[in-house]
Amino acid sequence: MLQKEIIINNTHGFHTRPAALFVKEAKNFISNITITCNGKTVNAKSLFKIQTLGLVKGTLITLTASGQDEQKAIEHLIRIIQKL
Repeated sequence: MLQKEIIINNTHGFHTRPAALFVKEAKNFISNITITCNGKTVNAKSLFKIQTLGLVKGTLITLTASGQDEQKAIEHLIRIIQKL
């Protein structure tokens, strides 16, 4: 299991469009991937669940991946978050 903390820097936060792109990318990995924010953990492959977190600019999240491609998943998804 790997965990990385990252801050959401998108001006508009993780609204529907960037969240949908993130979910699309997350679904390409076999590993279980979650996002934790303010004590709440959700499946990173679920757009609806991510939207319940209310991720705005400046929010610190913990991205967790567990599985055979966890390293690649974390690295790739962090790059996606940084580009959004």
